[in-house]
Amino acid sequence: MSVLSRLLDATIVLSFDRSGFRRHAASFRPEDLEVDLAGRVAVVTGANSGIGMATSRALAARGAEVFLLCRSEERGRAAVRELRAATGSRRLRLVTVDVAEPDSIRSAVKAIGADRVHVLVNNAAVLPHERRETSRGVELTFATNVLGPFLLIRLLEPRLRAAGRARVVNVSSGGMYARRLSLDDWGFKTRPFDGVVAYAESKRALVVLTEMWAARLAESDVTVNAMHPGWADTPAVRASLPRFRQAMESRLRTPEEGADTVVWMSVCPRLAGETGRFYFDRAPRATHLLPWTREDPKARPRLWRLCEDLSAPSPPPAC
Repeated sequence: MSVLSRLLDATIVLSFDRSGFRRHAASFRPEDLEVDLAGRVAVVTGANSGIGMATSRALAARGAEVFLLCRSEERGRAAVRELRAATGSRRLRLVTVDVAEPDSIRSAVKAIGADRVHVLVNNAAVLPHERRETSRGVELTFATNVLGPFLLIRLLEPRLRAAGRARVVNVSSGGMYARRLSLDDWGFKTRPFDGVVAYAESKRALVVLTEMWAARLAESDVTVNAMHPGWADTPAVRASLPRFRQAMESRLRTPEEGADTVVWMSVCPRLAGETGRFYFDRAPRATHLLPWTREDPKARPRLWRLCEDLSAPSPPPAC
């Protein structure tokens, strides 16, 4: 990377925006994406719009069987129709799921009709303006952005191992650079709720879990990595950050540009064996830019135990 490029990246705006993508793309290798995925199975959450849909389109176009995990059946069916028209693929499968609800995830995993999963993309996320809870009383941002990916990896682990050289891609956010992992009030029960802060903290937790899953699966052929897509113009951004979108509209990346690194991480042969890393625009990046965002090492096992406890199966109904 040139000195000028490093200086531009340090501005954040000129790195995360469309100009940053196009500057970084000058060094991309086109052959990295020239991969035939016939016979491979991919699972993508939040697949009916934005980065999830762009990822699903790219994987389907390369021959993969893609399971689109969507919360809305109506929007999911529309996405399948659109993707079939765009790619000609007849190997697109819709599975409805609410990734904030562990029981819904368990049902979805049972509905995925494949004994091997080669790619899992944890893309679904929420950024609510007000504090909301799931049916289990878990704050919605944490449940969706942290517990959902954790449980999907756990339940699909046998199928990922069976696939051989399987890849898990966790979609984080550049916003996590401003926050540290702290579990003192992860559910915003005592501090005032701030959706942007909750989102950033959840994405920091997801990166920490990525590193922990990578260590857990180190003896296998399953790799677990995270990335952030920069600032992309997606339906989620329009709904959750309308002022940001209005101010930055001319500078935002397309969903396809936001999804580029997700697709690259899912298919690039050169990434075989790379695990526990954090990527942005097809390059490994530091997970911390500010020293005070580093977590207490004791927070890591606490996060794992918390995810295990909160994603446990619901108790059977009383007789």
